[in-house]
Amino acid sequence: MGLFDFILGIFGWRSAPVAPPGSNQRRPSRRRPQPRPTKKFRHRRPSRHVVLAPLRRQARHPPQTPLDEVTVPTLPYPFARISILGGYLDFSRDGDHARLAGMGLPDFQDPAQLADWLGIPVGKLAWLIHRCEEGQRPRDPRSAHYHYRWVKKRKGGYRLIQAPKTLLKSVQLKILREILDLIPVHAACHGFVTRRSIVTNAQPHTGKRVVVKLDLENFYTTVNHSRVVAIFRSLGYSREAAIWLAGLTTAAIPPGLDVPQSDLWLLAAYQGRHLPQGAPTSPTLANLSAFSLDLRLAGLARTFRTQYTRYADDLTFSGSQKFLNSLSTFLPLVGQIIKSERFRLHPKKRQVLRSNQQQKVTGVVVNSRVNVDRDEYDRVKALLHNCLLRGVSTQNHDQRPDFPQHVLGRIGHIKHLNPVRGEKLLEMFRRVDWTA
Repeated sequence: MGLFDFILGIFGWRSAPVAPPGSNQRRPSRRRPQPRPTKKFRHRRPSRHVVLAPLRRQARHPPQTPLDEVTVPTLPYPFARISILGGYLDFSRDGDHARLAGMGLPDFQDPAQLADWLGIPVGKLAWLIHRCEEGQRPRDPRSAHYHYRWVKKRKGGYRLIQAPKTLLKSVQLKILREILDLIPVHAACHGFVTRRSIVTNAQPHTGKRVVVKLDLENFYTTVNHSRVVAIFRSLGYSREAAIWLAGLTTAAIPPGLDVPQSDLWLLAAYQGRHLPQGAPTSPTLANLSAFSLDLRLAGLARTFRTQYTRYADDLTFSGSQKFLNSLSTFLPLVGQIIKSERFRLHPKKRQVLRSNQQQKVTGVVVNSRVNVDRDEYDRVKALLHNCLLRGVSTQNHDQRPDFPQHVLGRIGHIKHLNPVRGEKLLEMFRRVDWTA
């Protein structure tokens, strides 16, 4: 042992052993230090591959009974289905009356009872869900119970707005107010919930080192008929009642529907029964369908000591520098949970916003506190200034019949986030002659 090895031994170190002459052992090469990864997340690689264990679900309602046990010789209620064993199927006997009473929900278990609760004849109820039509869908757009309108998305593409007609809308409003509004959603859900808004959705993410924004693709159309049936079943309704309630709150497009620019592929997402965007019940049913998703993502966020909120299809996470460093592990786990809950992430709408950038959550700036976007404030201020100088008609480029109310709504949004700036705009609004 030489002097150098003796000195290394004092500090607990050892020099690499030297291979004897003629041996095939290679001398360890000195690797050059690798460059540090850039700040952008897309260039980082996961430190290890983590796979979540499968989630074992506990049934919320009794298992389906065998076919022979629900087959009866006589018609049990109007529009009962015919059994392949002969006779009729009675799906009205597996409701949970105690659960419905405990939640304060109306108790009905077959179409006749549902029609009585809605105050319409059972035949008209069957007409509303196209019970006797082929495929239980309208024959053409004219016979449908929805008005259809294609709306161009801000970042390209189109979405279909399906607004229910008068009778169906009144039925859906009754279901919303007397059933769905009584069911609590997850605490992380802020969209279309009483006393929650884009502001309450943004507040947990103020002053964070990093904000991560994700988007669910085709949120409403992903929630199909069977998922809505499962929601009503979990509340205590029988299989028959749940099927009819789901028929009233989902829709399937008719053949022959006009498509913008003849892009027939746009219709693919709307072929099966799904939640129609435009129906009053769809936002609440979508929130209830995503309850398990919120539960699991909130639990994952607690594990990583971060914040999680969801506003409709917008998912937001925020946290410290430690959370930023763990994104290579965290985001794949989020993707696994979303996929297992039968939702899809939009591949082009992921954003990682650090504190040296402008951090916006559902249109609200959250860098240091909840605030309005300066660009939006400047646009409204310039609009009001031009109205004072050149007249209102020169600024109504979209020919809105309610242009003053439109401007007042934008001012109200700004005032809600920043009262001082909102009051300045309101003073300018009062000086404008909107009748000119």
